Amino acid sequence: MSETASKALGTPAAAPDAGRWKALVFIALAQLMVVLDATIVNIALPSAQQDLGISDGNRQWVVTAYALAFGGLLLFGGRIADLWGRKKAFVVGLAGFAAASALGGAATNEAMMFGARALQGVFGALLAPAALSLLAVMFTDAKERAKAFGIYGAIAGGGGAVGLILGGFLTEYLDWRWTFFVNIPFAIVAAAGAYFVIREPEGGRNRSSLDIPGVILSTLGLVALVYGFTRAESDGWSDSVTVGMFVGSAVLLLAFVLVESRVKAPLLPLRVVTERNRGGIYLSLGLAIIAMFGLFLFLTYYLQIVKGYSPVKTGFAFLPMIAGMITGSTQIGTRLMTRVAPRLLMGPGFLVAALGMLLLTQLEIGSSYAALLLPAMLLLGLGMGTAFMPAMSLATQGVEPRDSGVASAMVNTSQQVGGAIGTALLNTIAASATTSYIADHIVGATSRSQQQLVQLEGMVRGYTSAIWFAVGILVVAAAIALTFVNAGRPGSSTVTGSGADADAADDVQIPVVAH
Repeated sequence: MSETASKALGTPAAAPDAGRWKALVFIALAQLMVVLDATIVNIALPSAQQDLGISDGNRQWVVTAYALAFGGLLLFGGRIADLWGRKKAFVVGLAGFAAASALGGAATNEAMMFGARALQGVFGALLAPAALSLLAVMFTDAKERAKAFGIYGAIAGGGGAVGLILGGFLTEYLDWRWTFFVNIPFAIVAAAGAYFVIREPEGGRNRSSLDIPGVILSTLGLVALVYGFTRAESDGWSDSVTVGMFVGSAVLLLAFVLVESRVKAPLLPLRVVTERNRGGIYLSLGLAIIAMFGLFLFLTYYLQIVKGYSPVKTGFAFLPMIAGMITGSTQIGTRLMTRVAPRLLMGPGFLVAALGMLLLTQLEIGSSYAALLLPAMLLLGLGMGTAFMPAMSLATQGVEPRDSGVASAMVNTSQQVGGAIGTALLNTIAASATTSYIADHIVGATSRSQQQLVQLEGMVRGYTSAIWFAVGILVVAAAIALTFVNAGRPGSSTVTGSGADADAADDVQIPVVAH
């Protein structure tokens, strides 16, 4: 609790935990491990598929098994963190993730691999919300919180690109199994550090009984939603199972909302999502992730297939984006967050990222990396880093300590669902544009080399068509951030909450980064 907030409430200020900055190192390390894992396995997938004899039809399950477990169980994981205590959930999540990674690295067949990936998702769903909510309850001073979330935001944004570099190195120079084994030292160091250093503030647990109907409905609803988008990518949007998944998801999630509005101790208290600022952040973050995840996929394919880059070189090609994210998050976002309203960082941040994306609509087969891709990636990184940092902080700000786990889980859920939607939606748009271009131009290509050129041109045309949609999505994310997020700058004495939030007194009792 900040001193200002304490005086306003007439309560003595609690002394901040002396080990909070050491704790941040281990929390950041764990977050890096989870984010790395989302992309590092993609680089290793072709090698693992060949070694384990996984069919082309089943290979998607290496990614999907993780995504379904992680996305479906995040809310439950956040609630468990509130019930057990964040430190315990964090350490258990790390231990389980390490064990599941060891199982994946030692896999001898596809069933063992799919099981290991699902287990990674289960423990990741416990670990991720616990990590973010620990930051939320440990860093309560506005300036310190800005620095802590700046570091966390940079890792959340740039870790995926680091995964491409590390995955390329491990696959090319060691073995695909090391993309799993590398998680083990990360987890051991983070768990040991957390056990000895983290001191969770007292009185923040939510010891209410578990909302079992809410757990079942939310898990099944989110799994159906993520799986629906995954199937849409491979089987098409009109596929009967895809449509059935979307319909089923809508019914389950609607039932979940109805249950949460009536039960005494809900899994997700509606006050967490109906507050104007948090609702705007969850929505704008989810949209931004849709644009980013699709772009990672397209640029990886463009660099490796069209430009002929090796996995390692492809990973290094993403370095400007990582540098931009770190700069935007730790320098621009952190320095300005205590001086301006969050929407004035989020809105312009998404627009700068949209400008970088707009440059990439000019991609051609012979495009220069230095002249086009480098400035585009820098702009994307700067924009996303600047926007992510205040979003991560504000999403958990002003929430009652007993709700911080589920509020953190909602941040991760919006990112996970956004990633699933982005990969499926933008990939479908790209594939459709590619097919159409090749069909129109292949007739005039008489030689084999001409046909290959038409196919490459078709691929690039598909990417640029999808990137145009990503530009539009980022502009919408900026508009939502500027419209919905009306929190004042830190230090302002007024609170601009939402009229929709009937529990305003609960949500703004301690304005950590003042509304």
